[in-house]
Amino acid sequence: MQINRLFKIVYILLDKKIVTSKELAERFEVSTRTIYRDIEILSSAAIPVYMSKGKGGGISLLPDFVLNKAVLTEKEKADIISSLKAVSSVNLSETDTALEKLSSLFGETNTDWIEVDFTSWYNAEEEKELFCKLKSAILSKNTISFSYSSVKGENTKRQVYPLKLCFKGQNWYLYGYCKTRCDNRFFKLRRIKSLSVLDETFHKRPPTQVFSKKNMFKEDFITLTLKLSKNMAYRIYDEFNTFKQLEDGSFIAEIIFPKGDWIFNYITSFGEDCEVLSPKEVRLDVKTKLQNTLKNYL
Repeated sequence: MQINRLFKIVYILLDKKIVTSKELAERFEVSTRTIYRDIEILSSAAIPVYMSKGKGGGISLLPDFVLNKAVLTEKEKADIISSLKAVSSVNLSETDTALEKLSSLFGETNTDWIEVDFTSWYNAEEEKELFCKLKSAILSKNTISFSYSSVKGENTKRQVYPLKLCFKGQNWYLYGYCKTRCDNRFFKLRRIKSLSVLDETFHKRPPTQVFSKKNMFKEDFITLTLKLSKNMAYRIYDEFNTFKQLEDGSFIAEIIFPKGDWIFNYITSFGEDCEVLSPKEVRLDVKTKLQNTLKNYL
């Protein structure tokens, strides 16, 4: 906590130029003696902070001080700006403001080594509005309600404590506590409709790492073993970590996949170049659905 307070004190001084110990003590809900100790620590860390007495006096930094010279390395500056650019790719205008301010503060920093865009090719404005609502609800700890479409096409009304926005496997998810199901759940953003932010607040905290073995639901995933023709070599290298190539050029590959109707959609995306080897129930399910699909062409 002290480290966070020290950084915040530096940021306040950079922004306000001069501030009294009393103001800082009230801001951080500590004693003025604690603030004096913090100032001593900053001084010993080569940050040019000083105190002046009398009317208009207080705590301030030397006029020519810049944050990057005393606290952050060039690599750390570049990493911060690159991370902000990645977050800003979801069209959050608030992040653009922070990016502009930090870029100006840090000076010229080389961040052109990567470009990230998490937004979809469609419904960009709708996605932006959803992100802003969810971000606001998470930070203010307000309960939300929305209609959610299950993998079976069923629409259910949910009330959720929103805890964190997550990106994995080319998709955005909301992780939260579902009051309807009385358990933690992942909600795919593209299936969330009619979102409302309620007045009810909550105190539940999110886990540090949402995508950890502790928080993932093993029963919701399945290991698929597929045989893919050599025509799918480009997808093998892009999408699979575990595979072997046979003498005829085809591949035996394994992938862990979330259960649901999208398994069939994924498998059929390979067209005639894919055969499900296991699990047996998935192989039979794909066979049945393909047979039913053929009926549309009789």
